[in-house]
Amino acid sequence: MISRRAFVCGLPLAAMAACAAPQTSSPPDMIAAKRFAGPGPRVLRLFTMRSVSSGGGAHTSLLIDAPGERIIFDPAGSFRHSTIAERNDVLFGVTPEVEAYYISYHARETYYVLGQTLPVSDAVAEQALQLALANGPVARSFCTSATSGLLRKLPGLSSLPQTFFPNTLADAFGRLPGVTTREWRENDPDNKALALAEIEMQLR
Repeated sequence: MISRRAFVCGLPLAAMAACAAPQTSSPPDMIAAKRFAGPGPRVLRLFTMRSVSSGGGAHTSLLIDAPGERIIFDPAGSFRHSTIAERNDVLFGVTPEVEAYYISYHARETYYVLGQTLPVSDAVAEQALQLALANGPVARSFCTSATSGLLRKLPGLSSLPQTFFPNTLADAFGRLPGVTTREWRENDPDNKALALAEIEMQLR
């Protein structure tokens, strides 16, 4: 079994930074080389990282499987690796293997990962992709706000709440017709440095 680790989405609302998040980007040639388009079907997969002890939501992200490429919109996320291309909270080249590492990074003895998958048309998946690419970097504590804002712009999803709370978004997303749900749980210790070292070995 792969190992993982996690990231708590940010500080309490009272401690939010008012400034914008910094721009980050892998070299353009690396992004181009890492791009990956899956065979379909096209889906949006909402990830919610939840506390094992309390069930509280800690982070929100969104996998977008579009015709052009497969990405993860990971606003204010902490998942980083030298072999994975990123630009402003968008992770490129999300093969099934990279997705598995992403999930394993977040699932540990203190947090589990809830995945909710919604089948969508090619057009909706492509629109979601373009919205993620255009979004820009997201400040800490705004992961769910950014993800819910993106989803609400898509056809048929405008009823979703604009919210800062991961579980509020997950609960509403789970009520959409056609959504399927899966949980990932692992028992690794709560040590992000160890998780990244293990993932580094596997990816290399």
